[in-house]
Amino acid sequence: MKISDLHYDLPSELIAQAPAAQRDASRLMVVDRATGRIQHEMFANVTDFLPASALMVMNNTRVLPARLALRRASGGRLQGLFLREATSGVWELMVTSGRRLKPGELLLMEGGASRAGASRTGASDLSSSSDRSQQQLRMIEHISEGTWLVEPVPAGVTTEILATYGSAPLPPYIRREPMAVDQTVQHADVDDLDRYQTVYATQPGAIAAPTAGLHFTPELLAKIDVMCVGRANVTLHVGAGTFAPIRVDDLAEHRMHSEWYECSAATAQAVNSAKISAQSIVAVGTTSVRVLETCADESGRVTPGSGWTNIFIYPPYRYRVVDALLTNFHLPGSTLLALIFAMAGRELILQAYHEAVRERYRFFSYGDAMLIL
Repeated sequence: MKISDLHYDLPSELIAQAPAAQRDASRLMVVDRATGRIQHEMFANVTDFLPASALMVMNNTRVLPARLALRRASGGRLQGLFLREATSGVWELMVTSGRRLKPGELLLMEGGASRAGASRTGASDLSSSSDRSQQQLRMIEHISEGTWLVEPVPAGVTTEILATYGSAPLPPYIRREPMAVDQTVQHADVDDLDRYQTVYATQPGAIAAPTAGLHFTPELLAKIDVMCVGRANVTLHVGAGTFAPIRVDDLAEHRMHSEWYECSAATAQAVNSAKISAQSIVAVGTTSVRVLETCADESGRVTPGSGWTNIFIYPPYRYRVVDALLTNFHLPGSTLLALIFAMAGRELILQAYHEAVRERYRFFSYGDAMLIL
């Protein structure tokens, strides 16, 4: 498969900039692979289409407030994205417009307590006694294009520092206008911190949401439980690699970045029992697919485990575990679109996407959903 095979035309106005008023008020496209039939529904009615006695597998990762507003001693401002804790007390940080940064340089983390004490000129000296009490990041080493190893100064618990100074790590196609607060920059993201998170998120570690799960409400999950549709959890901490562009023409030459996953013994047993009973395995999101297919052998039996996966699913991949998929609409040229092609075929999915454009569906992270049966 070539990168050109992953192209489709999408009007920019169909890229959702905000979530639906209510989580389950999104639209739902139902695609039947056996018949090619495409139906248009509301997500609140998803239970009408779930296979009887299915097992739904959901990614319970929790998105960290990983987006950071940073300020140099000169007053220049940068945007940072926490990627992961490389070792205890040392972070991997992606920095925008940070070409002139040097090892040893200190950046002030704006937000939280720093808003109240920031200079109204926006260019205070980071070496001053008043600023030494503020949270900073010391640049350690430039490790790749735009990515540094850094350490918080003073040291602290990573999740607590991010909770104080971070904001929702929205993808770049979702735009938020900054607003000035005492000469610092703050994003109006209070709602994003809630809505860019599934209601069942429990395991902190992701820097992007498993967006297919954003449509579920506690009430809808309770309705699914009453239907005797089973639910099981896996964890995949979504990283920047999932959304990295494909820079080669032949997909076979693309190498995915690794992301941390876990499949518990209880989930593996639930999936294997369901397969023995001929129950459908419905993956909620491409991230759940990647965990299940990583942990499966050729016969489709799932073994519990955890670690790092760089599985890249694209045609002619043969699914070993997943029978149905609930997902959002994905970017042209993305690895996620290739995964969907492997599930339902390129022609049918492109037909569905073209119809979604005609019907004015909302695309990408805050957009509408598709159920592939």
